[in-house]
Amino acid sequence: MALVLHTSASNTNAFKALITAEYSGVKLELAKDFQPRVSNNTPEFLKMSPLGMVPVLETPDGAIFESNAIARYVANLKADNPLYGSSLIEYARIEQWMGFARAEIYAGLVRWLSALRMFRGIDYDPTKELAIVLLKRSLDALNTHLANNTYLVGHSVTLADIVMTCSLCRGYSRIMTKAFTSEFPHVERYFWTMVNQPNVKKVIGKVKQVKAVPAVQSQRKAPAKEQAKPKEVKPKEVKKEAPPPKAAEAVEEEAPKPKPKNPLDLLPPSKMILDEWKRLYSNTKTNFREVAIKGFWDMYDPEGYSLWFCEYKYNEENTVSFVTMNKVGGFLQRMDLARKYAFGKMLVIGQNPPFKVKGLWLFRGQEIPRLVIDECYDMELYEWTKVDISDEVQKERVNAMIEDQEPFEGEPLLDANCFK
Repeated sequence: MALVLHTSASNTNAFKALITAEYSGVKLELAKDFQPRVSNNTPEFLKMSPLGMVPVLETPDGAIFESNAIARYVANLKADNPLYGSSLIEYARIEQWMGFARAEIYAGLVRWLSALRMFRGIDYDPTKELAIVLLKRSLDALNTHLANNTYLVGHSVTLADIVMTCSLCRGYSRIMTKAFTSEFPHVERYFWTMVNQPNVKKVIGKVKQVKAVPAVQSQRKAPAKEQAKPKEVKPKEVKKEAPPPKAAEAVEEEAPKPKPKNPLDLLPPSKMILDEWKRLYSNTKTNFREVAIKGFWDMYDPEGYSLWFCEYKYNEENTVSFVTMNKVGGFLQRMDLARKYAFGKMLVIGQNPPFKVKGLWLFRGQEIPRLVIDECYDMELYEWTKVDISDEVQKERVNAMIEDQEPFEGEPLLDANCFK
């Protein structure tokens, strides 16, 4: 018998099992034609989940409900699964953070959503203000832990990270705006790093952060007489009486609007072909200065492209080497949307903490692209300075960063990454 998961496609709690399955090499099938509040109220479903809780996993040995329990079951189908850590203490801490995600983060979001009367129509007593205070307290604790940790437990993704990410996903997509989450920068870095992991992204797709908190619905019920009057306004009847449009007009109205072009694609053509520079960079193994650096300046078009230095604003926080390197790696992952229009070098500098993070970026156009500023939250964590190529000192600094020159500005390189 196959493992069948009963859930809707957008259920963030079901994502836990689906992501765990991706990491574990386990195949799960989604139940066909599942309809929330319909399928889970049938007698057959209630035998598997007495309260109609979703998701439910059908296994050869019987059904399992409760999303964390399902994720644990799927993880245990793989022997010595690294999602459960490599020691007893790591296993315990994974369970600890799974419990925290459920009892503090997820429950806090439910309280807030309930105060706005969005969570399945349930109206709880705690006020919106109290719900926000409690959630912020939990996020602050999580933020403190992540200040010195890339992941919740150990140095790689575990079941705790999967459960935490799915809990946070509900908040980011429904109620936690950028203004709210910016108070917790380490949580932000962690969340966007996790949702861009291939096994996670394959399940949840691209996450878009909510722009504004939904308005609170009025609790005042309309008078009975007013409820009986809707038929007096007949907008639909007016539409029915209007003559149908001609065939040609109907086609014109239904035609989809053309997708707006990226403003960078509308810039005047440039003599610099970015892919040619990237190939030269990748293929040059010897005499780098004479071949690659010289080739770069021969190709460079100061009218069609611009160069930018960046420096991390909070270098004093970079006290752990692998956390700093993972921070840079996450930034480069999130810059993927600009790959067609950019080339970059990111350096982690220093032998001892705190480590410095500095970079060089080549962008299409004369400014940093708007799509990068809007979509990559890391941008605001860096100071950006446009390179003046008429200044020989700045020009030589560009050369040194492209070349990964060591020492760089008198210090050794801990790590160097290229975005191309």
